[in-house]
Amino acid sequence: ICALLFASLYILCHFIITHFKKHTDFTAVHDDEDAAVNRIALGLCTFTLAVALGAVLLLPFSIISNEVLLSFPQNYYIQWLNGSLVHGLWNLVFLFSNLSLVFLMPFAYFFTESEGFAGSKKGIMARVYETSVVLLLLTLLVLGMVWVASAIIGNDAASRQSLYDLWEYYLPYLYSCISLFGVLLLLLCTPFGLSTMFTVTGKLLVKPRLLEDLDEQLSCTRFEEAAVSRRI
Repeated sequence: ICALLFASLYILCHFIITHFKKHTDFTAVHDDEDAAVNRIALGLCTFTLAVALGAVLLLPFSIISNEVLLSFPQNYYIQWLNGSLVHGLWNLVFLFSNLSLVFLMPFAYFFTESEGFAGSKKGIMARVYETSVVLLLLTLLVLGMVWVASAIIGNDAASRQSLYDLWEYYLPYLYSCISLFGVLLLLLCTPFGLSTMFTVTGKLLVKPRLLEDLDEQLSCTRFEEAAVSRRI
């Protein structure tokens, strides 16, 4: 069931990305190597978008499945909507969200920008090696900065030892920080988006003339008619 749901989300996200991408992306590439790199990057971006869409739809899916089970408790065909399925989906979304955030998206970016090490043979594997090395160095740099910051702030051995607890503490903390940043960005951009939407709507729609004075318009029309008559 999880595989079928993710396959459906992946196909949907593939159509979304291919619909909104530029016409020159992933298609108008004359080199076979660059075309393969772009296809791999497209697959990684589609996978990440599918995981993000699954994270967004997970809470409504949990609520709807619970309501369906409460409404039809004796129905045999919907017993697969149980708590173990929802719990497994939560675990998979958490795992793939951190994987996409930490590894897949940086790998896709560095992979499209890579050209292989100097002196090495050209090809996909040369780009993979360069991307892996750059991503490893970036990971070590980020972990070192976090370690130093933790040692400076905590200033004790416990704070430095807590860095080893990567899966239980730092990944949920990183996931929560990214989610908080997304919510703040949404709150910041929503008013501007609404104002732009109302501005565009006001330009496209015809405003109703309910509060206009018709007598004044008739007087202005008579004066214009008299002026035109005198000129003639």
